[in-house]
Amino acid sequence: MPAKSIPTIGIMIAGTERPIEGFKTGLKELGLVEGQTVRFEQRVANGELAKLPAFAAELASLNVDVIALIGAVTARAAQKVTTTIPIIYSVVVDPVSDGLTTSMERPGGNMTGVTSFDPNQARTHVDLLRSVSPKLSRVAILSDRGVSECMSNSNDQAIRERGLSSQILRVLGPEPDLDGAFAAIKREQADGLIVVEEPIIGPNRMRIAQTAVALQLPTIFPREMADAGGLFSYGTSLRTATRHMAQYVKNVLDGEKPGEMPIRTLSAHELVVNLQTAATLGLTVPADVLDRAVEVIQ
Repeated sequence: MPAKSIPTIGIMIAGTERPIEGFKTGLKELGLVEGQTVRFEQRVANGELAKLPAFAAELASLNVDVIALIGAVTARAAQKVTTTIPIIYSVVVDPVSDGLTTSMERPGGNMTGVTSFDPNQARTHVDLLRSVSPKLSRVAILSDRGVSECMSNSNDQAIRERGLSSQILRVLGPEPDLDGAFAAIKREQADGLIVVEEPIIGPNRMRIAQTAVALQLPTIFPREMADAGGLFSYGTSLRTATRHMAQYVKNVLDGEKPGEMPIRTLSAHELVVNLQTAATLGLTVPADVLDRAVEVIQ
C-alpha cells in the first residue's frame, strides 16, 4: 500500500495509555497494523484534563481520518473542535446524559461508540465490600473533580439504598490532594472505599491502594486497575471495550457513517480478588465471591 494512502487514526486518552492496548490489538485483528496499513497520532493526558482541548485541536488540524477516544470528558473536547471528522468513543457511561447524542440507536452527527452504563455495578461495589465487612457502615467514594459527577452519584445512591452512609471525595489533577482526601476519610471513619474509574485515578492508583491498606480500608478499584493492589477490582474490561471500538473505526475507514451506527452497550463485568491484600487487612473473602472472580491474586 502506498504511504500516502495509509489512513491516520487519532487517539486521545484522558487517563493513562494502558487501556488503549486492547484497541490496538483489536485493530490488528482487523488487519489495521501500525506502520503498515494505518498510522497513529496518539495524545495521552495522564489525568491532566486541561490538556484535552489542545490535544483535540491538534488532531483536528492534522485532519486525521478518525478520532478514537476514551471517556465522556475526552469526547466532549473532540466534539467542540470538529463536526466532520468521525469520532468513536468507548467507556462513556451515559452518552445521552453526557450530551453526546439524543439516540442510542441512531446517534446522528459524527460520533458513536461503546457505553458501559450499568446501574447495578454500583450496587455490586457495595455488596462486595459488605461480603468481607458485614458491619460496614460508612463508605467513601474517591473520584475526579474534573469530570461529571455521574459515577460518584451512582455509587452514592447505591450506598444509601443499602442503608449505609456515604462520603464523596473529589480530587482535582494534575496534582490531586490525596493526603487531604485520606485525612478526611480517616476523620469521618469510613470503613470501605470505592475508587471510581476516572482520569486522575489511573496515574495515582498505586499510591491510593497503598494508603488504603495502611489505613486498613477494604477497597474496590476499576477492573483495569487490579495491578494497584486493591482488595477487589470490578467492572467492564477497558481492553474489551476498546476492542469493540476498533470495529467501529474499521467500519468508518470502510466508508460507514458514525451517525448511522448504533451505540453498543457492554454488560459483561469482571471481578478480580487480591488475597494478598485480604491477608494484610485480616479479611476473609467468601467462597462464593471467589467463585465469581475471573482472576484471584494469591
